[in-house]
Amino acid sequence: MRIILANPRGFCAGVNMAIECLERALDFFGPPVYVYHEIVHNKYVVDRFKGRGTVFVESLDEVPEGSPLLYSAHGVSPQIREQARGRRLVAVDATCPLVTKVHLEAIKYAREGYTIFLIGHEGHDEVIGTMGEAPEQMVLVETAEDVEKLDIGNPEKLAYLTQTTLSVDDANLVIAALRRRFPQIANPPKDDICYATQNRQEGVRELASRSDLVLVLGSQNSSNSRRLAEIALSLGVPSHLIDGVSEIRAEWFEGVGTVLITAGASAPEDVVQECVDYLVRNHGATMEEAYVREENVHFPLPKSLRELLPAGSR
Repeated sequence: MRIILANPRGFCAGVNMAIECLERALDFFGPPVYVYHEIVHNKYVVDRFKGRGTVFVESLDEVPEGSPLLYSAHGVSPQIREQARGRRLVAVDATCPLVTKVHLEAIKYAREGYTIFLIGHEGHDEVIGTMGEAPEQMVLVETAEDVEKLDIGNPEKLAYLTQTTLSVDDANLVIAALRRRFPQIANPPKDDICYATQNRQEGVRELASRSDLVLVLGSQNSSNSRRLAEIALSLGVPSHLIDGVSEIRAEWFEGVGTVLITAGASAPEDVVQECVDYLVRNHGATMEEAYVREENVHFPLPKSLRELLPAGSR
């Protein structure tokens, strides 16, 4: 058996920044540190931080007044920020800067009187936070079919934004449908789908054809990880989205000569290596790394955390 290990894979700059924020906050405040939603959508990461005394909450009512609170990488609505101030919480904003970019675009379009279509998945933490910036002026659109059902009062001032972790192909289908129906629709000057999401998707598109099976490391509630598995399946290659080696099934590998392994942007590298070790140990697999793109993006710690830390540890 041969393993093709996709590069880039795993943690992106936004996830690295969010995880470092939480690690530094735990060191500085000591446990418990509270996080609104999961810091990133990955079971292994969340469980590891729970073991260090992190408390993940779905309501700020669960957070004692005056406690340290992190906003997850997916961002939060202005209403949550206001509620945190009301409870005198020491808030650290670990929102990915690329998500913040979408929030700022929503604010800009809303101030200018636009109706904004947000292309994304209902119920996703990022979508909830973004729509909170202008709830009266934003409409969630999930599919091209949804576009045909839209009933818009003022079609002259329309704009669209996208969730950062979508499938590029799926987003383009919805964007094309919006442009057909509303040719004058405005869009942000730079694509909202993040560089890491696009790079990992491009890797699957390029490498899946050389594989008999694709393993995607990532959690089921990770939007970008799910997209990777879906892309492989759309190309006719069997694909499985797994959290780790414990979910691997021996029957998947019957008649399989080449396995492509990749990981969503919130999946840690150690779970990737455990899967590689499993295939080497059980199938005598050899490995090659395949480089599709080079990534050198780094996001600094947010100002809200840097101001709390001693000068030498920022």
